Amino acid sequence: MTRAPCLDAGASALWLKADDGIRLRVVIWPQAAARGTVMILTGRTEHAEKYAATARDLNAAGFAVAAIDWRGQGLSERLTTDPRKGHVGDFADYQRDLASFGTLVRAELPGPFFLLGHSMGGCIGLRGLISGFSVRAAAFSAPMWGIKVPGDRNRLSERLAWLGVRAGMAERYAPPPASGAVSPSESGPFDGNTLTSDLAEWDHMQAELRAHPELVIAGPTLGWTARALTECRTLAALPAPALPCLTAVGSEERIVLPAAIEARMAAWPGGRLLPIPGARHELLMETPALRQIFLDATIGHFAANCD
Repeated sequence: MTRAPCLDAGASALWLKADDGIRLRVVIWPQAAARGTVMILTGRTEHAEKYAATARDLNAAGFAVAAIDWRGQGLSERLTTDPRKGHVGDFADYQRDLASFGTLVRAELPGPFFLLGHSMGGCIGLRGLISGFSVRAAAFSAPMWGIKVPGDRNRLSERLAWLGVRAGMAERYAPPPASGAVSPSESGPFDGNTLTSDLAEWDHMQAELRAHPELVIAGPTLGWTARALTECRTLAALPAPALPCLTAVGSEERIVLPAAIEARMAAWPGGRLLPIPGARHELLMETPALRQIFLDATIGHFAANCD
């Protein structure tokens, strides 16, 4: 039996199916007399409860909150016989999840609706917005609009990953520097980690995964890698959607490509880029001072677009 992480008081988990039958899990944090609802799009390897503290802060600011476990991670349906593999059959499948998530949230929680996407969730969210997923405003934390590849060999890495997919190796772990079967968030050392400069947050993340190993996702597969690199390249050629957008990136970012974020935001009418000196990848799991910079800006951004 799958054990569930402990939910906050007042939070609840809901189950739904995407239009292709994949079972998905959503967690909601309602708010009485909410002035709107924030839909959190989690990153690769993440699960909804990881954003419990953020949800509580958004509740305190007057917003209801919902977060999704994407297919293949969290407590949603896994896609490979090895549940630790970060895999997807097609990046377009995440749009199925997003559509089902949006339908559920709009039925359960009050508008207006806002989107908060981190890392891979930022990639999925941008595709959704371009394709007509309707929200009043969006905010992104270190969005995966490009992936850091050693030597900036993104196009070569994309081609090699696709060669592996076409050779029938789509579900094999991608080669180093991808993490393979080991999840740093589960057992890696704090020193040198690329996610957060806050030791307490690092310890909390690892303790949660040790307590709930069913949540662990390790390295990406060749299939995920090929499709992610292709999606980032394809999105870069598309114009920004017409809605207010706040995007933040830390100066110590080592996972996604800051240049891709800067290029996107420079061409986003009404968009704002928020650099956060000293921050690593997970801005909402950073030191209290760094986290607060992004949190305050996000709440202010959504509040300004409520009416």
